[in-house]
Amino acid sequence: MKFPAFLAKPARAALPYLATFGWAFGAFVVAQIAALAVLVFWTHGDLRAELSQPFDGTLVTLSVLVLNPIQVAILVMAVRLKGADPIAYLALLPPQLRALAVGVVGIVVIIGVTDLLLVVTGRPLVSEFQEVSYTSAAAEGWLPLLWFATVIVAPAGEEITFRGFLFRGFVRSERSAWPAIVVIALLWAAPHLQYDWTGMSEIFIAGLFLGWVRWRSGSTLLTFALHALFNLEGMMETILQVKHFS
Repeated sequence: MKFPAFLAKPARAALPYLATFGWAFGAFVVAQIAALAVLVFWTHGDLRAELSQPFDGTLVTLSVLVLNPIQVAILVMAVRLKGADPIAYLALLPPQLRALAVGVVGIVVIIGVTDLLLVVTGRPLVSEFQEVSYTSAAAEGWLPLLWFATVIVAPAGEEITFRGFLFRGFVRSERSAWPAIVVIALLWAAPHLQYDWTGMSEIFIAGLFLGWVRWRSGSTLLTFALHALFNLEGMMETILQVKHFS
């Protein structure tokens, strides 16, 4: 896979480094505030109840469904203010079949290896966050929306933000690609505080791979599909854990 032609001279087209980070951070903060406001409204202003159940499936689903669209909307606005086409700027382009095949094989290998390491070291495959959010969403009738939020909305929002917007602003040449991929993977893993260090490490490793795929394929749609597959596998493991091993 060659270095994408539309990234050959990104320094002219992309927002500056600080502006890229500033827009992404600002979008994240605004979206978090909006999600918090919705959760406060949903819990009738009972912040204590909200904080006492941070893994509640309904609250998790609401947060994802509110946060990601707002974050993406702000970033699209930033791209339009730059005078660029969001589709091209964010690389929302279909991948080549070869890139798709490589990506699917790669994400399956990462899932298999990390799961094997967890089993060998005696650590659980399913985190407390996954199990509690799933069981509580099922009890509250929110399971279909949790599936939608986890497998579609979260991957779409995160890929547009990290492998779309940040990648476009940070990767300006082949030489800058790997340093940027590492930084973006760290920024992606950092907010996932609902997991322990092993879960965050797995997310970081997946982020490195998704960054490489984005670099070599030139398609954020591909990284979205792989991210969705990654989350889908996690949901399937959660089902097995809840129904057969709890």
